[in-house]
Amino acid sequence: MQTNGRTSMQQKYDAVVVEMKHAYGIKVRKWRKSSSGVAYELRYRNGEVSKLIESPYPRGPVSCAIFLHEIGHHAIGLGVHKPRCLEEYHVWMWALEAMRKRDFNVTPAVEKRVRDSMKYAVAKARRRGMKH
Repeated sequence: MQTNGRTSMQQKYDAVVVEMKHAYGIKVRKWRKSSSGVAYELRYRNGEVSKLIESPYPRGPVSCAIFLHEIGHHAIGLGVHKPRCLEEYHVWMWALEAMRKRDFNVTPAVEKRVRDSMKYAVAKARRRGMKH
């Protein structure tokens, strides 16, 4: 809905969903109720590739950041950066830039989510043998 000729935040979130799905050829397998997401590809025998994500639907800054983060995995390329924690870093930076470019609020809660996600990714990499 528009208020005084302005676009509501939910309309902006709805628009970014349409834009990103179209721009990167992504299908949303499931809109999650939780604040978690996943990005993956399905490769078929005929050579076709389906780019899929599961994510919360953007309704506020944190869910928007998570949605854009999952899109970012496909935008940057799954598995392009090694180790995986480096991929997570680049994808989060891509998501934050996408938010700022569209005038979405990068709130303290979003920044905390990024920090917590990165701490988790690095700890996981270390548990799996990463030295540096």
